[in-house]
Amino acid sequence: MALGDTLSGDQRNAYEALNNLFTGFGLQTLAPKIFDYIQKGYSADTISILLQDTSEYKERFKGNELRRQRGLPVLAPNEYLSVESSYRQLMRTAGLPDGFYDQSSDFNDFIGKDVSPTELKTRVDMAAQATTLANPAYKRALQEMYGIDDAHVTAYFLDPSRATPLLQKQAAAAAIGAEALKRGLAVDTGHAESFATAGVSAAQAAQAYGTITQQMPGFQQIAHQYGEDVSQFEMERALLEGNVSGKAGDNGFMAESPNAKLERLASWNRGVASGRSGSAGSGLARNTSGKV
Repeated sequence: MALGDTLSGDQRNAYEALNNLFTGFGLQTLAPKIFDYIQKGYSADTISILLQDTSEYKERFKGNELRRQRGLPVLAPNEYLSVESSYRQLMRTAGLPDGFYDQSSDFNDFIGKDVSPTELKTRVDMAAQATTLANPAYKRALQEMYGIDDAHVTAYFLDPSRATPLLQKQAAAAAIGAEALKRGLAVDTGHAESFATAGVSAAQAAQAYGTITQQMPGFQQIAHQYGEDVSQFEMERALLEGNVSGKAGDNGFMAESPNAKLERLASWNRGVASGRSGSAGSGLARNTSGKV
């Protein structure tokens, strides 16, 4: 026999209404307390307030407790459930597997930190890009630059402790780093993040690293003849520094700009190549504008 069956009239109606309401919240375990309060003659409004002070209620709506601690307004139960529903729909649309971010407890931190469904969608989209659409070089870049293996890519991008702008920068930096790795070049996290912050796209990086792969050996050859060297980073800056803010000498950059250095080396190469028609270095000598 159900608890409500022992009640009658208005008490039974009140019990059933409250029990249905809190069962909808996932709090069917509160039925005995509802029954007890009904028997004691408490009104439905009073019972609703009393139930909100129970450990079961606080655990179910733990995100509200976190919001309260942060000075954020708590959400009404229906609003709370609506936000949870939006979160779940985003996860399903992204094709995340069953059991992953689909329990109410999975969303406590998101709600507690006031992560809107729109912001969460941005994170889910990045996670989908990294896990489903990404090529092996992109995943390798995430591993080498940030220590994130395939099994943790989605969780990384959905981690509510990380701010979305930071995730966006790191995702963009990984895309740049992937273009270097595809061509057997080194990747430096700090440099890639600087380029990403400046707005360098993966397509621009692909073009730059393709050029570096082709032309760096020639620049290094002429530089070695004069006791100098040309690094990959110098060539990256020569190709991409138009997108990077800052003056020469900032952040450890050399006083001489990369364009100027490559122009100087190309000038030297022209002098050497002038007496050697068809020499291997003549191609290098033709390119002196910083467009390596």
